[in-house]
Amino acid sequence: MSLLRPFATALGAALLLAAAFAHADDWPTRPIRVISPFPAGSASDTTARVVLDSVSQVVGQPMVLETKPGAGGIVGFSDVAKADPDGYTFVTSSTSLGTGRVLHTHLPYDPLKDFVSVAMFGIQPSVLVASKQSGFKTVADLVAAAKSKPSVLTFASAGVGSSSHMAGERLRLAAKIDVRHVPFRDGGLTEVMAGRIDYYFLPLAAAASALGSGKLTVLAVSSPKRVALLPDAP
Repeated sequence: MSLLRPFATALGAALLLAAAFAHADDWPTRPIRVISPFPAGSASDTTARVVLDSVSQVVGQPMVLETKPGAGGIVGFSDVAKADPDGYTFVTSSTSLGTGRVLHTHLPYDPLKDFVSVAMFGIQPSVLVASKQSGFKTVADLVAAAKSKPSVLTFASAGVGSSSHMAGERLRLAAKIDVRHVPFRDGGLTEVMAGRIDYYFLPLAAAASALGSGKLTVLAVSSPKRVALLPDAP
């Protein structure tokens, strides 16, 4: 996950931004607007709130986070691409900024030319969770059920092109299963917990608060090694 700002038309403007960061007495002189293009409570939104709270204390100005979800992040990215490149409008990004370029023939912005990367917040694994009601104990259970009932099982995502969508599709292709994708603007994890959606492959930060609810079964994490928060998850 990273923080981006609109790209100015000249390289000199990008260099000026670097100079502004280097001289805190010149920048910032007013609150900084940060767009979160994903739903409140998503991994991107949650991480941004934690990090930006600390950043605001360092720079001496509020980092005002605005949630503008929709179309897998396109709504928020489009808003920021049109903003003045003055160092006061940013957007938090995940893999969806890159996947959007592949999935959509026409976008209201150019992911490569309209933004410049400012800072990397971090990298986190995804966690595959299933509804407790599904009865799945392992990934093998999920795959077996999907193969026995083609096009019946459903998986949630934070929207078309989101990291959760891409992870779900990667699992579908690798396991050669026929399942249905159900994108959510928000509330996808709640639907899984309620048993109305079978499973969800989502970033760990977005799933963390619900893992102890007793309504989810953790099937796996995407990291090459087990994570400390889930020492028993393969």
